[in-house]
Amino acid sequence: MNAELLTHNQTESLTRRVWLLIKTPIVLGLLITPIRFSLEMSGLPDGAIFLFGALWLTLGLSIYWGIRLYRRNQAHLTLLLCLTIFSPISRIPIALLWYIDNKLEIGSHYGLYFHNFQSAILNQIGYGSLIQIIPGFIIGTITIAIMKHWHL
Repeated sequence: MNAELLTHNQTESLTRRVWLLIKTPIVLGLLITPIRFSLEMSGLPDGAIFLFGALWLTLGLSIYWGIRLYRRNQAHLTLLLCLTIFSPISRIPIALLWYIDNKLEIGSHYGLYFHNFQSAILNQIGYGSLIQIIPGFIIGTITIAIMKHWHL
């Protein structure tokens, strides 16, 4: 019974830790794409809006999470869970903007590449999430290792 209780408490603690780490980034992730879309529609050059994107936000968050987690038990698992939850949610606006762009024929870069909404969802939320999770986990893991090595 004590082992079950301990496992339940550890799971609850991990879930709480993950939620505390991702709740604000989720809001930022949902806002970054509409901001980028607005900047693109305002006519700013690609170079000016390049850094406003879900991938760059994920990479920055991975460094932040690595710094926050390096002293914790299950740091790598927590990082992976944060990325696995955050990434698909942050990509929802991208899939929605594909739909809007194609319906209204706006002509932004969000409307390119896919022939139907199902394909856009699969690629933007599924494949696109992996494009965030994999490099994010690598960068977060490197951050954890550096922090542990230098005891910062």
